[in-house]
Amino acid sequence: MNDALLTRIAEALERMSPPALSTPDFDSAEAFVWHTEPDRLDPVSRVARVEIDLLIGVDRARDTLVANTLQFAKGFAANNVLLWGARGMGKSSLVKAAHAVAVAEAPGLKLIEILREDLPSIARLMRHLRGREERFLLFCDDLSFDQDDSHYKSLKAVLDGGIEGRPENVLFYATSNRRHLMPRDMIENERSSAINPSEAVEEKVSLSDRFGLWLGFHPCGQDAYFAMIRGYCDHFGIDIAEETLRAEATEWTRTRGARSGRVAWQYVSDLAGRRGISLT
Repeated sequence: MNDALLTRIAEALERMSPPALSTPDFDSAEAFVWHTEPDRLDPVSRVARVEIDLLIGVDRARDTLVANTLQFAKGFAANNVLLWGARGMGKSSLVKAAHAVAVAEAPGLKLIEILREDLPSIARLMRHLRGREERFLLFCDDLSFDQDDSHYKSLKAVLDGGIEGRPENVLFYATSNRRHLMPRDMIENERSSAINPSEAVEEKVSLSDRFGLWLGFHPCGQDAYFAMIRGYCDHFGIDIAEETLRAEATEWTRTRGARSGRVAWQYVSDLAGRRGISLT
């Protein structure tokens, strides 16, 4: 076998087996994004988040999540958290805001975002984080599973820890529009088609039971919607009469067909742009 052929074989093997993940400088940032192919943790220089005082109408969820995050950041026991419910009501914003609050008191807490598609690789990530001095909050936004989706099995191992146990310095937060992380029609299909319907449903629905805390987010009423907008306007120095705000904000909801924190922010962005006011 000549040297050229050996070289090509070696290069092919290297492509098939990417180099091991090198340890990032965790002091370089408060947050990171997990990527695969190859495995790496990319630092986030500036986290896109809203100040926690601007998240209106979610007081109970806010207080519970902040308390749980602070417990974990300070080295005490805490629960994995599932934030579920209505779209645009601040679930992911609350996770990032709670992290900011906790970091102010315990700078060693790092936020790591992982995409749902990368859940099968999460065991590799946890092996890399295990035993570190820092504490890590793994965050998966908009988590859900469909028919024939086996990614939930990877997540079960994370939440339960398997034979090794979940690393003491790792916690998992997820947001979802679905309380049980999968659509109702999928659950009903399992009941109607499985040989043992109850076991088939339990296999998938039990995933959400592995979160110690469930925080529900519900559609907001008109008063809460106006309060969200007023809070943003006061924070960014947008002077607008209450009567004008209510009339414009009501018309804005008619074009969107919904009221939520996201819709409130979109209206404020439009209002600020029309008035030449920066929201930075």
